[in-house]
Amino acid sequence: MRILTFLLALLAAPVVADDLDCSNAMTQQAMNQCAHASYELADEELNRAYKLAVAQAREMDEYLQDGEEPAVTLLRDAQRAWIAFRDKACEVDSLVVRGGSMQPLIYAGCLEQQTRARTESLLAFAKGML
Repeated sequence: MRILTFLLALLAAPVVADDLDCSNAMTQQAMNQCAHASYELADEELNRAYKLAVAQAREMDEYLQDGEEPAVTLLRDAQRAWIAFRDKACEVDSLVVRGGSMQPLIYAGCLEQQTRARTESLLAFAKGML
């Protein structure tokens, strides 16, 4: 996982985001960089959703009964477990092109997809809809 993250960051480094036209990425390197940039945007949205979910969990904890585990703790532990799951699942997804120039693209695309799905789940929790 760390290797793939490093590769994604390395591939993204030479090109400034303003110089990259992701609507017309023509090279594999550009496609990889755009996929990584899309994942980073999704991760920013996830972080905002997580903060909203934590605020909801804190409200829930106002009514915590003796012996109950705090919602904030459960949410934190679930998020940490989800991140580990997401990263490993995306590593597995990218194995179909292991070692190829498309592997960072597949990995970043999976990270983005999984992250967006988790963001929706966290937002639903934050709104008390779960």
